[in-house]
Amino acid sequence: MIEKILVVDDERAFAKMLKTMLSKAGYSVDMSHDGQEALSRLTDKRYDLVLSDIKMPKLCGLDLLRAIEKRGIETTVIVMSAYGNIDTAIEAMKLGAYDYVSKPFKADEVILAIRKLEERENLKQENEALRSQVRRQHSFHRIIAKSEPMMALFATIEKIAGYKTTVLITGESGTGKELFARAIHASSPRSKKKFVAINCGAIPENLLESELFGYVRGAFTDAHRDKAGLFEEANGGTILLDEVGELPLSLQVKLLRVLQEEEIRRVGDTETRAIDVRIIAASIRDLADECAQGRFREDLFYRLNVLPLHVPPLRERLDDIPLLVDHFLSLTLQRHQETGMRQPRALCGVTPEVLKLLTRHAWPGNVRELENTIERCVVLTDGDQIEAEALPDHIRENSDPIRRSLCSEELSVKKTARVIEEELIRRALKRTGGNRTKAARLLELSHRALLYKLKRYGID
Repeated sequence: MIEKILVVDDERAFAKMLKTMLSKAGYSVDMSHDGQEALSRLTDKRYDLVLSDIKMPKLCGLDLLRAIEKRGIETTVIVMSAYGNIDTAIEAMKLGAYDYVSKPFKADEVILAIRKLEERENLKQENEALRSQVRRQHSFHRIIAKSEPMMALFATIEKIAGYKTTVLITGESGTGKELFARAIHASSPRSKKKFVAINCGAIPENLLESELFGYVRGAFTDAHRDKAGLFEEANGGTILLDEVGELPLSLQVKLLRVLQEEEIRRVGDTETRAIDVRIIAASIRDLADECAQGRFREDLFYRLNVLPLHVPPLRERLDDIPLLVDHFLSLTLQRHQETGMRQPRALCGVTPEVLKLLTRHAWPGNVRELENTIERCVVLTDGDQIEAEALPDHIRENSDPIRRSLCSEELSVKKTARVIEEELIRRALKRTGGNRTKAARLLELSHRALLYKLKRYGID
């Protein structure tokens, strides 16, 4: 949007006339009567547009264009030239001018040129916004999403990726915490170095220390040679400590030292080794609660929780389900084709009924459960679309969110209330044909409160 304009012309009467005309059209206009004065103004103040004559004292229009480019001043320039200076005007456009108007001109000519510029800039911004939206909606380092909570997470990752600061990723099982850790690594300056992931709950306690920190020859019975641990393997890169809440207290102390001193000591060694590793921790547990129960060190929790990221469960981002269904359908068909397995070649999607059932399911296993469900459906489908009959019984028969929530083992009043509230809002909107004012009355909410909740639950 063009708001502030600088008119640059050594003919004072002409510049004043132009200022009056543009001011009546709704623009904020300043004047300069030579190129040098204009350059000083552009250095001190931001203008959306410069309307500049070519022939001027001290600094001509062409030199003004060169100075604007050299100093990196962000503005758009339209040059004004007399009939005999068309070649010069074309040269000005080669130097970066957007357009030119010939003197003398009618009032609507210059206004038209500005309107064309505004339309071009608006279209440019809209196109860029759409391209950016499409890029974000469909894939962010292999994460498929378009819902608001996920868009916010993507934006946060872009902000924090360049720093070495420790990140703690929390979320339910199957939400894709490791994918987010990989996205942070891939977006960071460490992306060319190794990303090493270890599940702290999957390795026996007596082997975990040597896996993390390595060991020297003779440290224990089977230590026939020196071996580097995963921290050394990730040196210069990123290490993900998945299920960090499973670490025994003895190892929590050693991990805390790694965070504080940026060095490790192999099992059986007497010397420490400096390391440069970004640590990302992930957990399905509430580590603050674990600290209160004495199962996790409070000082370690604070060191890990510098940049917390919470990955929402699938039931809180239902807008992502259609995208994920298409993604997993394509992946499954491709995988079956590559392995030579039988596949329904004509399969191209799911029926509206199936999509409705999928969006009503609670997905306790989150994205991982959805992927497995789609693979099952692909195997059981012979037609060109996945029908409801291919879905597992528990998804077909328990599709009502309120009933499903009350019949689950979930005892959290807060989580259950959210499910019930969202479903009641959806029912009210359906009954009123999408009329939010009438829906608010049925729900006994203020219109403003309903708008807030619609945004919160991602209801269109």
